[in-house]
Amino acid sequence: MKFIVSSSQLLKQLQVLGGVINSNNTLPILDNFLFEISKNQLKVSASDLETTMSSLVDVESDSAGSIAVSARLLLDTLKTFPDQPLTFKTEGTNTIEISSDQGKYDMAYFGGDEFPKAVSLPSPSKTVIPAHILGTAISKTIFAAGNDDLRPVMSGVFFQFSSQSLTFVATDAHKLVKYSRTDVTADQTAEFIMPKKPLNLLKGILGGSDSEVTIEYNDANAKFTFDNVVLVCRLIDGKYPNYEAVIPKENPNKLTVDRASFLNSVRRVSIFSSKTTHQIRLKMAGTELNISAEDLDFSNKADERLSCDYQGDDMQIGFNSRFLSEMLNNLNSNEVLIEMSLPNRAGILTPIDGTDEGEQVTMLVMPVMLNN
Repeated sequence: MKFIVSSSQLLKQLQVLGGVINSNNTLPILDNFLFEISKNQLKVSASDLETTMSSLVDVESDSAGSIAVSARLLLDTLKTFPDQPLTFKTEGTNTIEISSDQGKYDMAYFGGDEFPKAVSLPSPSKTVIPAHILGTAISKTIFAAGNDDLRPVMSGVFFQFSSQSLTFVATDAHKLVKYSRTDVTADQTAEFIMPKKPLNLLKGILGGSDSEVTIEYNDANAKFTFDNVVLVCRLIDGKYPNYEAVIPKENPNKLTVDRASFLNSVRRVSIFSSKTTHQIRLKMAGTELNISAEDLDFSNKADERLSCDYQGDDMQIGFNSRFLSEMLNNLNSNEVLIEMSLPNRAGILTPIDGTDEGEQVTMLVMPVMLNN
């Protein structure tokens, strides 16, 4: 088996695929990339058994075959080369020789048949989404997903497809983000929960892509195909909580404020908040918003005033500053609307401007009890 490939092109693809490989794998073969050659195309795959990702690289070759090569060793080597053609050639039974302008390097390899096969999806449902929309949906929601192993359904992003809209939801029971698009729809209604790891991999490569992503899915697995990349992953098994039930419908108190100034104030004031609760207090009255925090253990406190547009009864409400700044940071509007009802009911954040036609973002943050 022999092929010639551009070092920078190969490195680019391998760096993306490297994200799939775990640092401590149960099967030693999973520490490798699978190389499959056929007719001037090299298909490289990486897997952790839950997620398998592969991409195609153009090469010069007239041979066919498959081998598994050490991912760490190959990545470390390729990073050091300037862009140049590299020749890979299998020598004898167990080594592959890489020839560059600088010299020759021998690496051990394994037979490709030892590598686990990607799951095939018999007769899946299918939806096509523009890559930039899927990328935005993932980055707008993934930060709100939980990390609790005891509640695996909340550690992923809930995909809800219908003939009217596509909706993506993530929550960890303290904060919730619902992102919907009415300008993209699916042929049939479907719901599934995607784990975080494959979503983070997709988020990293969808950003700059202007292609379309084909999503195929059944009850157990989902497959994403775009450009020259295929990602297959196992879905999280279980029923997603009824998130609509926790979004309060009646919110008479409405606060409109400049997002950037509010975010900066929250970040500054939170430095003075308790290191355990990260609690900040919002006090609204008329056209003034008062943001304060206090750390009684160290006698630290901060207090800021912002001008705002507030309609409703004067009220005070406490929030976890980390959740609030994460949400504000994730919006790109100039102004945000925060709707509230009572100090012990969730607050709802929505962007006032800066959204596309058919795009809707709703963020919900649970309050923390204020000790007066």
